[in-house]
Amino acid sequence: MEKIRNFCIIAHIDHGKSTIADRMMELTGTVEKREMKAQLLDSMELEREKGITIKLTPVTMQWNGYVLNLIDTPGHVDFSYEVSRSLQAVETAVLVVDATQGIQAQTLANVYLALEQDLTIIPVINKVDLPAADVEGVAAQIMNLLGCSREEIIEASGKTGFGVDKILDAVVERGPEPRTLNTGMTRALIFDSYFDDYRGVVLYVRIFEGEIRKNAEILMMAAGVKGLALEVGVLTPKMTSRESLKTGEIGYIVTNLKTTREAKVGDTVTLAKEPALEALPGYKNVLPFVYAGFFPVSNDQYKELKEAIEKLSLSDSALRYEPENSPVLGFGLRIGFLGLLHMDIIRERLEREFGLDLIVTNPSTNYEVVMNNGEIREIKSASDLPDPSEIREIREPWVKGEIILPKSMIGNVLNLINEKRGHQTNLSYIEDRAVIDFEAPMANLLTDFYDQLKSATSGYASFNYELDGYRAEDLVRVDFLVGGHKMDALSVMAHRSEADGIGREVTKKLKEVIPRQNYEVALQAAIGARIIARETIGAYRKDVTVKIHTGDRDRKAKLLEKQKRGKARMKRFGKIDIPSEAFTVMLKRD
Repeated sequence: MEKIRNFCIIAHIDHGKSTIADRMMELTGTVEKREMKAQLLDSMELEREKGITIKLTPVTMQWNGYVLNLIDTPGHVDFSYEVSRSLQAVETAVLVVDATQGIQAQTLANVYLALEQDLTIIPVINKVDLPAADVEGVAAQIMNLLGCSREEIIEASGKTGFGVDKILDAVVERGPEPRTLNTGMTRALIFDSYFDDYRGVVLYVRIFEGEIRKNAEILMMAAGVKGLALEVGVLTPKMTSRESLKTGEIGYIVTNLKTTREAKVGDTVTLAKEPALEALPGYKNVLPFVYAGFFPVSNDQYKELKEAIEKLSLSDSALRYEPENSPVLGFGLRIGFLGLLHMDIIRERLEREFGLDLIVTNPSTNYEVVMNNGEIREIKSASDLPDPSEIREIREPWVKGEIILPKSMIGNVLNLINEKRGHQTNLSYIEDRAVIDFEAPMANLLTDFYDQLKSATSGYASFNYELDGYRAEDLVRVDFLVGGHKMDALSVMAHRSEADGIGREVTKKLKEVIPRQNYEVALQAAIGARIIARETIGAYRKDVTVKIHTGDRDRKAKLLEKQKRGKARMKRFGKIDIPSEAFTVMLKRD
């Protein structure tokens, strides 16, 4: 036990976690030079392309007679629950900060998570070899944040490998040995799980006490599901099987389970014959709070879309989906996500890995509706809202956010927060940077808050958020009518004070994307029966008098009257073809 060290690397997106992990594997001889490639632990093509870690990966290394278990965690806010579970599985956190960018929002969020779990934090400044590196400035920020001394901060470069041996030495010297619970019961924490097409569900676990042997019958305590440990072992980073996993070790268990819903991240694994009396703390059921409709461009692909989502949900227990039918778009699925990046990744995977052509409707969040009889209903889209006369109040989700930015740009960002119906709760400083804490409604941050924040701060700000419960607000459903027909797929929930603006904005955009017809088409926004905005798409005008060669006024009037009657009839029976872009107008604000 005293020869084992469990640690993870935490950082903001793109601060060089995966590159440092690559150098560690090279230095410790875990991976041979010829097998080495950049971002070795990022196995998905999307991860390499975007330069972000989506799925966390553990790896076991040997260094100076010690066994080092490393977990490479995702940096993005959407996956913060997974990060918190992998932090619970280790005793030491290596905090990586980019020498050119300094401390950013997710650096702070991850530091708070690590402090909550009472981990030993080893600060590292990465990319010190770059010409733009401000090592002393960033060191001052880290000292201010952690209260450590300058000597404790390690300077390194993931690209050249400089200083990486010092990080490994620091993990051995400063990091404590694995903590145990000594209750005499076998317990292990699942910090990640995925579905393998050929083997079933594979669990990544940290054994807190006891031993799990090959072919043992195991029990997931939160899910209440029994399974078999068909194979156990460690990752180097290839799977290397062993007879058993013991206290303090990190490794994998191949099970006979069919979906990750039966073995969720944060659950406790124990032996079915001698089950533990209580589970490890911290497990929670992660629920999606961003919803969007996914429709195939051609209805023939609906079955393929459903099969593709079923396959992805085997590996991703946070994905929730249900069938949805739209009169315009046909059959599709309404899918729930952890956040916008999660939605983006799933959409790209569906298009690339399964070759689907998709229309994605405006993302929305879920609302709680309190009925007059006290019943609470959860609705996932505006079209599900019950009759307003039966509703006592509507509650919407609010978030607590944190923005880190240069001091000179505070004014622009405070204006942006106010525009989104949010309010600032605190303002503090770390050296030359400001930290703004604020609260705001989730729905207003969904579409383009991140883009607007980046443009207001020339790309220097970083942003992090977490859900902060539901609050009752004066919310209304805004419907959009095209030629007098209500389009359910376009309906949105909005605050009464913002409804008029949204109505005007969306009708203007619809006017640009819906093609002109031979007759006039009215585009209207309405709250209930009250029209709040209107745009008109003008008709094509065909000159019916061109075939009259005389200047006879009566004949011209007669033809024009006939055309007018024809247009009125077309308006009654005409079908308007609505292009798929109309359903994503809310996403593209400008």
